[in-house]
Amino acid sequence: MLELLKRGLYLGIGAVSVTREKAEQLVQELVKKGEISTEEAKGLADQLVKRGEEERKNLRETVRQELDQLRKDFRFVSREEFEQLERRVQNIEEKLKE
Repeated sequence: MLELLKRGLYLGIGAVSVTREKAEQLVQELVKKGEISTEEAKGLADQLVKRGEEERKNLRETVRQELDQLRKDFRFVSREEFEQLERRVQNIEEKLKE
């Protein structure tokens, strides 16, 4: 029963990070409704917070990988490359003024 309930909560939470306060509120509501025991509730909030942190970490990594791939696909210049080009243009402009 507890395992099924955990899965349901994890699905409901998804990739959203859960604060400790919110996790504790959810667990206390489940205890009040009699859906889980006080014993089961003890570690459930910690598990929810840990799962939220893991999901956030995974999401951050996925976004970073996608951004890296976009940079490669569209050949964006880095800030350093942009600044180098900017300096070159300034040098050329100064030479043209002479």
